Amino acid sequence: TGSFTFEAKKVGSETVLAHIIKLVEEAQGSKAPIQKLADTISAYFVPAVVVIAMIAFVVWWKLGFGFPFALTTFIAVLIIACPCALGLATPTAVMVGTGKGAEMGILIKDAEALQTAHQMDVIVFDKTGTLTTGNPEVTDILSIGKYTEKKLLQRAAMGEKNSEHPLAEAIVRASQRHRLWVPQVQAFRSFPGRGVVEAYGGKKIYVGTRRFMEEAKIDTSSIESTLERLENEGKTVVILAEDKKIQGMLGIADTLKAHAKEVIEDLQRRGIGVSMITGDNKRTASAVAREVGIEHVMSEVLPEDKVKEVKKLQDAGKKVVFVGDGVNDAPAITQANVGIALGSGTDVALESGNIVLMKDDLRDVAKVMELSAYSMKKIKQNLFWAFIYNVVGIPVAAGVLYPVTGWLLNPIIAGAA
Repeated sequence: TGSFTFEAKKVGSETVLAHIIKLVEEAQGSKAPIQKLADTISAYFVPAVVVIAMIAFVVWWKLGFGFPFALTTFIAVLIIACPCALGLATPTAVMVGTGKGAEMGILIKDAEALQTAHQMDVIVFDKTGTLTTGNPEVTDILSIGKYTEKKLLQRAAMGEKNSEHPLAEAIVRASQRHRLWVPQVQAFRSFPGRGVVEAYGGKKIYVGTRRFMEEAKIDTSSIESTLERLENEGKTVVILAEDKKIQGMLGIADTLKAHAKEVIEDLQRRGIGVSMITGDNKRTASAVAREVGIEHVMSEVLPEDKVKEVKKLQDAGKKVVFVGDGVNDAPAITQANVGIALGSGTDVALESGNIVLMKDDLRDVAKVMELSAYSMKKIKQNLFWAFIYNVVGIPVAAGVLYPVTGWLLNPIIAGAA
């Protein structure tokens, strides 16, 4: 909640490329839950085949067909029933699925995410930096106290230059555009998702949301109508108060990402519920949600409460995808059944996600669903043919057609099959 200056340097094994290679390799070596089914079946299948081969050997030998004949059926059953088809059905599809994903800029970290992504009920999108560009700009500077607009902006920027929040960065950028000198504050404290308190010139300055002002027992009734107007325009309002007296406010707008609306419509057509989660107040959140066509909005959610909202949906029996990009999204990304992080996001979000969208393109969320569904279709197809092949092949190899057709499966042909 304070601020600090640091320098970091990356070396070869920590570069983005090395990380991508490692993630893809790990994913290709991981097992999807359906693989456990195939492995379990194989565990019973192998001894069962050996028993069937031995029975075939004993039966033909006892019937007087001789040792070479009985041995031929024994070998043919063992060869044709080699369980590699069952064992390979899933991992080959997982390898191709994760590889195809990597080609499209979609990094799938584990096979379970590839298997389950298309089965989700609800996709929860973070707002800032996910549905929006995450590059908000100050659009309104409204002074109602002793400060001019430039002085108000300077006072806001003094504390915000120590904060990592996108809204804080927008205020600092605005001060730089106006070429304002921004002095260093004597004290600074950040309240994540709410605002900051700074001390300067013997004054205590509060910069933050309406909720932050209410928590600090600062009366906002005098600016209520202006707040409503800006919020209904989809803008986030940052209020500045000095020694508990409101001096003015800044309206900050963040533009929607390209394709955000079409992605939401596409997901809804697929029958997937779509929600938006944000720390913004209800009016601002609703205005943004209306623009993209999202009906279910979770607003005024503090960073630490995002994970609780995901849990609520899961407790209601929903399978949840969480799509986010920020530090405060990481717990929710981890909690979700499938966590998707945007490649432009913070390292902690990228580490938390089961899937990372390297191109930062929201349309890739739908591609994840398609890739997951297609990979599962291929896995089931592979397993089906592996089972059918063995169901037909083992009796033929055991010689059930011999009494009728006089034809016995040669082990060489069984090997080719």
